[in-house]
Amino acid sequence: MRRTYSGKEVVNALRRIGYVVDHQRGSHIFMHNLQRNKSVVVPMHRELKKGTLHAILKKTSISLDQLGDLV
Repeated sequence: MRRTYSGKEVVNALRRIGYVVDHQRGSHIFMHNLQRNKSVVVPMHRELKKGTLHAILKKTSISLDQLGDLV
């Protein structure tokens, strides 16, 4: 189990569970899931900070292990 993920890896993992890219502003990608009606913002950095990653996981209701399986 890895502890660090890039923004690109997180975006690809979220696409696999039904999130689509809504729009992009600068280095931040806004994603939306129509079935759950939830939105999340993912910064396109080489390495996401721990707090940012955990906030994204909490918002999308997936665990770190599930993210590892999706990546």
